[in-house]
Amino acid sequence: MQRKTLLPSECPIALSLERVGEWWSLLIMRDALQGLRRFDDFSRSLDISPNMLTRRLNALVEAGLLERRAYSDKPLRHEYVPTERGRDLKVVLFALIAWGNKHFAQDDVSVQVIEKTTGKALQPMMVNTETGQAVPWDECKLVDGPGASPGMRERLRGIKV
Repeated sequence: MQRKTLLPSECPIALSLERVGEWWSLLIMRDALQGLRRFDDFSRSLDISPNMLTRRLNALVEAGLLERRAYSDKPLRHEYVPTERGRDLKVVLFALIAWGNKHFAQDDVSVQVIEKTTGKALQPMMVNTETGQAVPWDECKLVDGPGASPGMRERLRGIKV
């Protein structure tokens, strides 16, 4: 069965999921953002089949999240380096870590996001872009942006978030 594409959507969540919605993609990006670069390293870390790893790496390169760079000519071998777009995914992964820790940690959290200089634990938050001040989640809502279609504007009017 052919999977439906989300590309015609204007929803930023749908467009993002089109690029990284498959679980292997997020795990590969997690590892790449932690410094793994080579096929064999990803394979060992994830215990993923070579065919699936090849497909997901190609998709991440095509989506502009990873850049493929040759590191050996004979035989030809590549490494995969996060692009700026890929590095920007870190905030999403940090939010998933916090959410997973809050709702699914078995006994205690296994991974935390901390501030490098202080070692203090961090949590995702929304920040006012003009003032730099934190905004509580319950004070946030979705509104239409300048590129929203009439259908998106109508949809957002019905959302009570």
